[in-house]
Amino acid sequence: MRDRLLSASPEPPAHPRDDRNDQDPPRAVLKRVLRADVPASLVVFLVAVPLSLGIAVASGAPIMAGLIAAVVGGVVAGAAGGSPLQVSGPAAGLTVIVAELVATYGWRATCAITLLAGLVQIALGTLRVARAALAISPAVIHGMLAGIGVVIALAQLHVVLGGSPQSSAVDNLLELPGQVVRNHGATVLLGLLTIAVLLVWSRLPGPLRRLRTVPAPLAAIAAATALAALADWQVPRVRLPADPLSGLALPTLPSGGWHAITVSVLTVALVASVESLLCAVAVDRMHDGRKARLDRELTGQGAANAVSGLLGGLPVAGVIVRSSANVRAGARSRASAVMHGVWVLVFTVAFAPLIEQIPLAALAGLLVFIGFKMVSLAHLRNLRRHGEAYVYVITLAGVVTLGLMEGVLLGLGVALAGSLRRLTRVDVRVEQGDGKWHAVVEGSLTCLGVPQVTAALRRIPRGVPVDLDLNVDFMDHAAFEAIHAWRLGHEQSGGQVDIDEVHEDWYELAATGVPPVRKSPPGGIARWWAPWPSRRRGAPGRASSLLVAGAREYQTDTARRIRPLMRSLAPRQRPTSLFITCADSRVVPNLITASGPGDLFTVRNVGNLVPRYRSEPADDSVTAAVEFAVRELGVASITVCGHSRCGAMTAVLGGGETGMVRLDRWLEHAHHSLARFLASSALDADELGREDAASALDRLCRANVVQQLDNLLTYPDVRTRVAEGRLELVGMYYDIANAQMYVLDRNGEAFHPVTERRPLLRRARRRPRRTGEFHEPV
Repeated sequence: MRDRLLSASPEPPAHPRDDRNDQDPPRAVLKRVLRADVPASLVVFLVAVPLSLGIAVASGAPIMAGLIAAVVGGVVAGAAGGSPLQVSGPAAGLTVIVAELVATYGWRATCAITLLAGLVQIALGTLRVARAALAISPAVIHGMLAGIGVVIALAQLHVVLGGSPQSSAVDNLLELPGQVVRNHGATVLLGLLTIAVLLVWSRLPGPLRRLRTVPAPLAAIAAATALAALADWQVPRVRLPADPLSGLALPTLPSGGWHAITVSVLTVALVASVESLLCAVAVDRMHDGRKARLDRELTGQGAANAVSGLLGGLPVAGVIVRSSANVRAGARSRASAVMHGVWVLVFTVAFAPLIEQIPLAALAGLLVFIGFKMVSLAHLRNLRRHGEAYVYVITLAGVVTLGLMEGVLLGLGVALAGSLRRLTRVDVRVEQGDGKWHAVVEGSLTCLGVPQVTAALRRIPRGVPVDLDLNVDFMDHAAFEAIHAWRLGHEQSGGQVDIDEVHEDWYELAATGVPPVRKSPPGGIARWWAPWPSRRRGAPGRASSLLVAGAREYQTDTARRIRPLMRSLAPRQRPTSLFITCADSRVVPNLITASGPGDLFTVRNVGNLVPRYRSEPADDSVTAAVEFAVRELGVASITVCGHSRCGAMTAVLGGGETGMVRLDRWLEHAHHSLARFLASSALDADELGREDAASALDRLCRANVVQQLDNLLTYPDVRTRVAEGRLELVGMYYDIANAQMYVLDRNGEAFHPVTERRPLLRRARRRPRRTGEFHEPV
């Protein structure tokens, strides 16, 4: 699920395959590379060059370091990595870290730290721990990247305005108003032009839309460079060494405490690893080809960082901007990433004078745009839906105000506290019933929930009987002691406490001296509502064996939990409704009405029929049930529930001749239903055959429910109580294929689907179900 929290560019209909498919002949591989990977590599190359230059400037590193990292990231990580379509290079997410390392240790020592970080990544990949990196909360990762983006943008805004960035993001923010009001001339125009082109490039209208095939960063840098050259503005520009090979800086060991150096190495390794792995997961979502092998990808990233550090390049990581451009351009294999690195190398050697025409203000404008783009509102909205937006905001604020490591540690702490709060959340409800109090505790009951539980239990008056339901999946010693002490105190005051454990017997086991030490794993999916074949493996066995096995399951898992409830119901039954439904095995009244013991007085027969009062052929069974429910039990409602694809109605629709004498005689009570159906459809018996059979059957099943409600009104006791408002008649219909319940409206004209109850977010309890929530009639 981690990849769902990632943001990626629009997903093209790509169907890439890794070039290591041994079944493809060399000629087919070469053809695929020339047709798909070469054009894609050129697109990625055009995106990578300006980004690499800008990141090098923002990191305080030599310009060549960004180009070296681009070459190594493409060639080494592309060839050795485990994600075929991911493109690696210098990453904006590492900019702040590298800038601090350069300021602390110098550039050549930073290269040594990069090399060591690569070796750490290789070791982690060899140990196959790549998946563990995905355990870090995405809210922390995205908050960290957003904070880095804000830091980059604030620093480079000063460069765009012709000044110099300060030592911290807070200082940059405080100095920004003064920097804005000063006159900066050409530098400001170049930076603003770069940002403007980046903003409007993806929105070019009409015929200009064709220009969008050129990557926006390249277009923005080219526009600013052309303007500076045509206007002959003397502004700071990129400077490269006369001999590109002289730009290679061999690493030297940093001086200082090894503790700080170790922390720096681990920081670069972990941030680069997490960013690369999350990027690999995001790239997997963009295509349906071979997916990333994360451990190999981590090893490949480590090899790239080791080589980049050795040659004097920036740290390398998988970059979503370049990777998404690679997929959109139609890349089919890792050859595209490798060739993009080759193009960067060729461009650097052959066109160094052209690179030196690029104004630094244009690169700064590019970095300002990238920095603010790293603050993703899409990520924030997604995290807000999951209740983790506060982690994102706190991490972002911590990185900006306190520093990278401090902000990340703060975010991790907040995320851990939030997860702990969710995992140990407990819901306590206390209410007064008929002569006794009822308390319900749900969730994971730990010491953190003890104050809430004890506060709720103290609201119960002393000396009253209490039913305490414990629906908890964990109870630690502190929670047990608190509940046990309250129980003893309440019983000493003359009260009675009946504890019923719904989920697991944590309290009972703790009270007997053998408390469990951890949550017990479930024995399987508790699908009590499913039929026997879906819940039991092996041969079906005899029918009696299935019944006995079901009774044993009830005695094992259910009987002890509902025993207090059944004990209270034992003296007499007080059902709410007489529920008349079909004997069809697919219709389970308690399941489709979410009712329990004592709720329904149920009558089941073939076709959910109610013979008219004193009708022929006589039937005393339903009549006796109606009289007993109305006179003796005093039910408040009588419900007739039909269902789709009813076998009885199928027989009635076919003429009522089944070849079974007693069944045919019983179905005579459905003749009025057939007559209602024919009248409502305005079809005679000859025209009925031209209607769709399934549609006609379902309409008859519904009409049968309405007719049985009319038949109930022929009973004097029912008619009198309905007229007096003491009894309500309800029609229901169950669509078996769609597991959908319908309710007949009060006018008896149409059935309406019962809507789902929508849970309210950020609340432990759902709102009560309201009646009358219907869609349009069917």
